Amino acid sequence: MTVYDINPNILIEKAAEELKKIKEIQPPSWAKFVKTGVFKERPPLDKDWWYKRVAAILRRLYISKGPIGTSKLRTKYGGKKNRGYKPERYYIGSGSIIRKSLQQLEKAGFIIQAQKGVHKGRIVTPKGASFLNKLASQIK
Repeated sequence: MTVYDINPNILIEKAAEELKKIKEIQPPSWAKFVKTGVFKERPPLDKDWWYKRVAAILRRLYISKGPIGTSKLRTKYGGKKNRGYKPERYYIGSGSIIRKSLQQLEKAGFIIQAQKGVHKGRIVTPKGASFLNKLASQIK
């Protein structure tokens, strides 16, 4: 079983529960007050949203083949803002949340910085891949 065979929502929930047990991955002190992007009106209601976002970023890095940086992930986690009578417009997600998540995953040993040609970013290590594959096999 691999990550590709499992429903992403179930995998992210399970990975978030497992990431809570890792001491390197902790929400910052400002995490309970912050919005996840300028397009949001309020902070997340879920208390464990930080772990779910870190798990979702780890899954996204696993699925993508090349190195991915903060700017691509900001685009991925962006959304449309309600601007009243004006048309909606797309805004990118919070860069600080993504940066801190990537740094924590790197400290835990799940990802590393890499460069393929002109593309720079982070890729999943064998430890991170086996972490996700074990969770996928447990779920199935």
